[in-house]
Amino acid sequence: MEPVISSCNLAVRLGSKTVLEDISFNVNPGQMVGIIGPNGAGKTTLLRAILGLVSISAGELTVLGQPVSRINDQRNRIGYMPQRLLFERHFPLSVGDAVATGLLTRFTLLKQIKGIEQKVAEALTLVGMGKYRLTPFQELSGGQQQRILLARSLVRKPELLLLDEPNAGLDFPAQQQFTELLLQLHRQQNLTVVMVSHDLVSVAAIADSLVCIDQRMHLHGSPGEVLRSHELHDAYRCEFDYLSTAFQLEEERK
Repeated sequence: MEPVISSCNLAVRLGSKTVLEDISFNVNPGQMVGIIGPNGAGKTTLLRAILGLVSISAGELTVLGQPVSRINDQRNRIGYMPQRLLFERHFPLSVGDAVATGLLTRFTLLKQIKGIEQKVAEALTLVGMGKYRLTPFQELSGGQQQRILLARSLVRKPELLLLDEPNAGLDFPAQQQFTELLLQLHRQQNLTVVMVSHDLVSVAAIADSLVCIDQRMHLHGSPGEVLRSHELHDAYRCEFDYLSTAFQLEEERK
């Protein structure tokens, strides 16, 4: 089975700084993979490399069977939910308009896209927000706004979904609701999901495998293998004991 993403000795330099090096891992169809590591580890840069938004300086990277240099051929097959909003939270957009922006490309105006209303309605239904299509985006709660941004990333009906810290800024109940929704969509839509998260314990509870980086590759394996490995100490340093204890408590609750 051909991997959806295959990285071999990947390196990325931004200016004179090496941000990533020797990164190797595969993501297989239908997997949910968590990318973990401390702040400044290069997690977001790795997502941006997969999207072709930053150039790789060494190694090989293929996405959906094509070299990342040809990523434009695969754009419609990839959904992306960035860590930061692509528009101001208080900008006067309706929910439907916000989701519709996910159909835009640099070559396309919304008026040129057929069936916009149906595509938006289907995406909103997927995340349980269908009745909010005409609601101003800024009137929604933080958790509801995250659902709309998820709908935006799903409006193209992608095969591969990339999420950058989707739970950032949400309170615990909203995080739980978002995680449950993501798991449901992952199973129902047979999505391949790659998710960056600083919340190691939470992502470990839902991921099939974890990729742990801190500029360099540290670990790649099942959540249990990664979180019980003493090599994790090299990446998280003083946080390691806390993370190991938290994971053990999470396992005991199941």
